[in-house]
Amino acid sequence: FFPPDRMFHHRGPRFPQTTYNFIEYCLFIQYFSMMKTSLLIPTTTDRRIPLFGSTVRTGFPSPADDFVERPLDIHDYLVKHPAATFFARAEGDSMTGFGIFSGDLLVVDRALQPQHGDVVIAAIDGELTCKVLDLNERLLRAGNLRYPPIELHDNAELIIEGVVVHSVRHHRCLR
Repeated sequence: FFPPDRMFHHRGPRFPQTTYNFIEYCLFIQYFSMMKTSLLIPTTTDRRIPLFGSTVRTGFPSPADDFVERPLDIHDYLVKHPAATFFARAEGDSMTGFGIFSGDLLVVDRALQPQHGDVVIAAIDGELTCKVLDLNERLLRAGNLRYPPIELHDNAELIIEGVVVHSVRHHRCLR
């Protein structure tokens, strides 16, 4: 751990580019407490997590503007219609071209009217799939050229279960 006097000052952490430092900051503000098993446990029922006031560069870091701006409730950010939202786990590689990978958590909103180009969860003859809705050609398109589009025939039973509004991916192996 970094010494608090080198990492923190009155406006927040100085170098929060890494998850490590971000967790350190959360511990510093007592958002989490460390358990003996190294699990981070929220110390409050407040679901807001600090949101940095600037974007995070994926190239060279710029520590000049790395300050916590305001708290963010991740649930409020991801879920706009709680009563009509569900989560689904992606499986397979047919949507990688749209940034959806096997294991991703999909946030699906049933309250939204599906539109041309939306990523949707569709039930075709009782089988669920995640594809892009192409209303012009009456197709469900994959995000991988190895998978052909699914034609929407008049006699097929098609139910759009919802619109995928977000996908959440872990970048570290879960144990």
